[in-house]
Amino acid sequence: MAFWRNGAAALLLAGPAIKENPRQYLRFTRREWFYILVAGGALALHFVCFMFAVRMTSVAAATALVCIQGVWIALFQALRGVRYRSPVIIGMSTAIVGVVLITGFDLGQGLTAFMGDLLALAGGVLAAIYTFAGSAARRTMSTSRYTSICYAVTAVLLLIICLATGQPLWGFDAWGWVGIILLTVCAQLFGHTAMNHLLSVLGPLTVSTLILLEIPGAALLAALLLGQVVPVGTYIGLGIILLGLVFVVRGQAAPKLRA
Repeated sequence: MAFWRNGAAALLLAGPAIKENPRQYLRFTRREWFYILVAGGALALHFVCFMFAVRMTSVAAATALVCIQGVWIALFQALRGVRYRSPVIIGMSTAIVGVVLITGFDLGQGLTAFMGDLLALAGGVLAAIYTFAGSAARRTMSTSRYTSICYAVTAVLLLIICLATGQPLWGFDAWGWVGIILLTVCAQLFGHTAMNHLLSVLGPLTVSTLILLEIPGAALLAALLLGQVVPVGTYIGLGIILLGLVFVVRGQAAPKLRA
């Protein structure tokens, strides 16, 4: 699914861009290639982690743990010398408490669920790296130019992973292909691409917080469509994560570089 949505999106985005100005794909700097490869590699591994995580733990837990990427971005920026106000620190600490609560309850559900949580956490870190690298690349690249190449790199890496691990690339029924098409249009073209467009305007931390809507949405859909019933503690942890990330968002204004 991840291979097809990235490959199809790359082709759909590259077509109009090449028609408008084909030479723009011949002028990549080393810096741009570096961030494209980092972003594409991180996105590919993010999909690998998340796709397996939702099979091993609940959709609500996996989505909440992946969407904590805003905390990782804040930590990355802090390591680069960016100082945030105390609400950001409080928010990150609160979100981590929520993570511990969810993983603690899932450990009681069995080792498989706990390993799924760890994969989801890794997927969140990789998503943060993807967003952070994309923000750097978008400083000198247009949305269509960056996303088409980044998605192409991601698709190639996922193709290699699928072939190496024996994952099927076709043979899906009609509903499977409909699902892939919907993922490509809704999640990839309108979701990831819109986020990448906003990176040059809002910055990586603000953009990463926009995905918070996925958490209650995914939990609700999983309950309605899949009948997933998760422990009450998971929902409490989910709420704590959301509360922590609200503090991160409210306190991120005017970050300052250390002298």
